[in-house]
Amino acid sequence: MDAQRALLDELMGSARNLTEEERRGHKEITWDDREVCGFFMVKFCPHDLFVNTKSDLGPCPKIHDTKLKESFESSPRHDSYVPRFEAELAHFCEKLVMDLDRKVRRGRERVAQSVEVPPPPPVPVEKTEQLSILEEKIKNLLESVEALGEAGKVDEAEALMRKVDLLNIEKTALTLQPHNDKVLMLAQEKKMALCETCGSFLIANDALERTQSHVTGKQHIGYGLVRDFLSEYKEAKEKAREEERLAREKEAEERRKLREKDIEGGRHRSASADRDKNRHDRRDRDRNNRGSRDTGRSSDRSSRYNNNNNYRNGGGDRNRERYHERDRSRSRSPARHGRKRSSRSPH
Repeated sequence: MDAQRALLDELMGSARNLTEEERRGHKEITWDDREVCGFFMVKFCPHDLFVNTKSDLGPCPKIHDTKLKESFESSPRHDSYVPRFEAELAHFCEKLVMDLDRKVRRGRERVAQSVEVPPPPPVPVEKTEQLSILEEKIKNLLESVEALGEAGKVDEAEALMRKVDLLNIEKTALTLQPHNDKVLMLAQEKKMALCETCGSFLIANDALERTQSHVTGKQHIGYGLVRDFLSEYKEAKEKAREEERLAREKEAEERRKLREKDIEGGRHRSASADRDKNRHDRRDRDRNNRGSRDTGRSSDRSSRYNNNNNYRNGGGDRNRERYHERDRSRSRSPARHGRKRSSRSPH
């Protein structure tokens, strides 16, 4: 019936049986609605694990729909919602396991408080004699039963066997020692064992069929599934944290290497800059030294040039003065004047 209903929902929609008025207020449910069980979408719902057991959680208040689960698994937002749903499921399962562990601890204490059953006290002498007489009677009757059986007297043999059964009951009653109720209860608890997975009490050294029935039971499998999921979830989270830590360490190591490389490069640049500065300083000093030598040579040349000019200028003035002196002396000489006049006179 459920399969047919699901098929009709798939073909005609979940609102196929609604009236037109009901269809107006109808809302199509999607996997990301709050009414949908995220536990069922991502893994399992704990409410489905313990139905009709001592650990029954009751029906889940949210929607479980396989079609919505298929839609979720094919959705492009699947990977982004899985961590959120898994974290919520892990939180719910952790509460279940905490309550179960408290129950297991109480069970361990109960088993640990059990005491050894004291051995029965020795049988009194009077009862020993009675037991001997009973055993002798039983032995004789069994011999008679065997003889009657060989003779084909079955009815008589059966009558003697009934007497043997009564004597055996009497013998058992003599051998039993009275035990108070507390000792019997402790003796019974001594035979109990505790299941660490689901917290159930078992009978120690019980038959294989009953042990197998417990292991395949809904409660044992349900708590095993919850514990396995929590273990896997915590391991995955721990692995993710470890990978994140290694990635941070690797990134820090790369930054450290880059800083060391930058520092080393800065040292090389500084050393190169110092070498360039020293080379420029030497060039400047050499240039200054050459400038000083050139300035000295220019000063020497200027001095010699000035001296030569002064010498030449001074010598020329003296020559001019001697030249003018000769001209003056010639102009004062009469012979020279006469010759001049004669040469100018027509006569």
